Amino acid sequence: MRKLLVTGAAGFIGAALSARLLQRGDAVTGLDNLSAYYDVRLKEARLARLTSQPGFSFIRQDIADTDALRRVFESVRPQRVVHLAAQAGVGYSLVNPHAYANANLAGFVNILEGCRQVGVEHLVFASSSSVYGANAHLPFSVHATADHPVSLYGASKRSNELMAHAYSHLFRIPTTGLRFFTVYGPWGRPDMSLFLFTRSILEGRPIDVFNQGNHSRDFTYIDDIIEGVVRVLDRVPEPDARWDPHHPDPALGAGPFRLYNIGNHTPVPLLHYIKVLEQCLGRQASMNFLPLQPGDVPATHADVDDLIRDVGYAPSTPVEVGIRRFVDWYREYYGT
Repeated sequence: MRKLLVTGAAGFIGAALSARLLQRGDAVTGLDNLSAYYDVRLKEARLARLTSQPGFSFIRQDIADTDALRRVFESVRPQRVVHLAAQAGVGYSLVNPHAYANANLAGFVNILEGCRQVGVEHLVFASSSSVYGANAHLPFSVHATADHPVSLYGASKRSNELMAHAYSHLFRIPTTGLRFFTVYGPWGRPDMSLFLFTRSILEGRPIDVFNQGNHSRDFTYIDDIIEGVVRVLDRVPEPDARWDPHHPDPALGAGPFRLYNIGNHTPVPLLHYIKVLEQCLGRQASMNFLPLQPGDVPATHADVDDLIRDVGYAPSTPVEVGIRRFVDWYREYYGT
């Protein structure tokens, strides 16, 4: 049994990961501030499913509170940490940038310091496909530069990667960053497109389709994300002999540092995604076609060759399966 700290444990990915870790016998301390960014009742419902399981304990705390988080690390003394707590969302970063500075920057420094303080065996943290920003070369590779973010959210996640690299280099903290690609599925976030589309279609309201519907996304089902996280968590990185300071590879480091994409590596046109949703709901969507949103990108596509090579895994759930499972959950949870 390992002692694990999972931040953002009441969140979409955090709750699913905590459940998986408990199932395999790990002791999990979940930490979350239960922010009101979206419906707290959904977060509480996710937590309720965890607190009934042996081996789980919960701490309500904001990672931006330096002193309080230091006490958490001193008390829990986790062997490994999965850091998923963050201020999410690209659009929200345009109206409340300070929330991203507090949670994603100041909060992440506190996580890094906590890991240094107790000497964790491995820190795994969530990054995002948003770091690729203006990079239009597909598929997105962790070995390419990602220094042109087009949103503050993407910039904050890229900053996390650089901060983690520095701590890995200075203090030899084994650290792995995971760039998630458009995660969806049961118990998902209400601000994500699938949730918004489903609610609007069932309520007879039109859905907003940005970029005139010319989006494609590497939609990745939640269970596939969790499988990838668990496999990476169990593979503690070591300094890589391939590191060359004359030709630095962004995905590696002189210290024990790695970056991976976790995506379905099969981009799906947004209009097909909506069509599948219509079929699952048995209703047709009315669509408002709108321009590309500020901070958004037209297409994403994950190169997962490194993930396959190092942990023997790649996500594979098709949207036809994943959307059906989401719709079944949504109808049951909301009684629609």
